[in-house]
Amino acid sequence: MSRLPEDFFARDALSVAHDLLGKSLYRRHEGQILGGVIVETEAYLGEEDSACHAARGCTPRTRVMYGAAGHYYVYLIYGMYHMLNIVTGEEGHPQAVLIRALRPVAGRDLMRQLRGGVTDRNLCNGPGKLCQALAIDRDFNALSVQSPSLWLEDAPAVSARRIQTGPRVGIGYAREEDQQRPWRFVLLENVSSE
Repeated sequence: MSRLPEDFFARDALSVAHDLLGKSLYRRHEGQILGGVIVETEAYLGEEDSACHAARGCTPRTRVMYGAAGHYYVYLIYGMYHMLNIVTGEEGHPQAVLIRALRPVAGRDLMRQLRGGVTDRNLCNGPGKLCQALAIDRDFNALSVQSPSLWLEDAPAVSARRIQTGPRVGIGYAREEDQQRPWRFVLLENVSSE
């Protein structure tokens, strides 16, 4: 398959979050290819969305979200887990899609080592877990999706019948209406436990 170009991401985060399901994320690490099929995403839609990091405006941390679509936004939570997002939409209007889960397909042995020997089911079934399994950290922040060490590959579109939507996870700080928005997208045969 071909790599997803930056302009794939130059659309609103809801469209991109939906359309990323079934695409693949790959990482070149220690001479191996690690990765899998994207099975869960969440959309964050700018300063108007109180769950979005850009809700408080442009800061050194969120500056990448205000830039061009098709770049990674990687941050650390709880002082220990990295989260991989991809900037979407128009420059100056900060939006991003969080990659929440993958179905592992390549490099499982190394991914297990990076995750401390967990089972395949638990390798990438959460955003922090997938970053550990693929050795993704803040070094990837602001890199293009065309990076030779972390990229996305195209695949046929997933049927809408196979996609479930629901509220985003872990955003108790957001306004009630933003907490309830169905901006989480999951392939029906894949359910995250995180």
